[in-house]
Amino acid sequence: MKTNLRFWLAVAGSSAVVLTAGCSSMKVPATTSIAVSNEAVNSAGGAGGAEFAPAEMNSARQKLALSNKAMAAKDYRLANELATQAQADARLAQGKANSAKAQLAANALQDDIRVLREELDRSSK
Repeated sequence: MKTNLRFWLAVAGSSAVVLTAGCSSMKVPATTSIAVSNEAVNSAGGAGGAEFAPAEMNSARQKLALSNKAMAAKDYRLANELATQAQADARLAQGKANSAKAQLAANALQDDIRVLREELDRSSK
C-alpha cells in the first residue's frame, strides 16, 4: 500500500514539474525567434523575394510586425507563433525567388543553345 502511494506521489510530483516547465516557457520572451525570423525576412528580401514572391514576403513582414507587437504586449506565446510563421513565409519566399531565378537562367541558357544551333546550321550549309 505504501509503495502504491509513493508511486502516485512520484507521478504527481513529476507531472507538476513538467507542467511548471511547460508553462514557464510561455513566460520567456521570444527574442530568439523574432531575431531568427527577422534575419529570414531580410535574407529573403535580399534574394529577390519581394520581386518573385511578393505575397509571401508581405505575409512574412506582416507576421513579423505582429510578432513584435505581441512581444511588446508581453504575449510571448503569440509572439513566438507569429515569428515562426513569419520565418516559414520568408523561407518560402526565398525558395520561390531562387526557383524563379534558376528558371530564368535555364531559359537564357536554352536561348543561347538555340542561337548556337542556328549558327551551326547556317555555317554547315
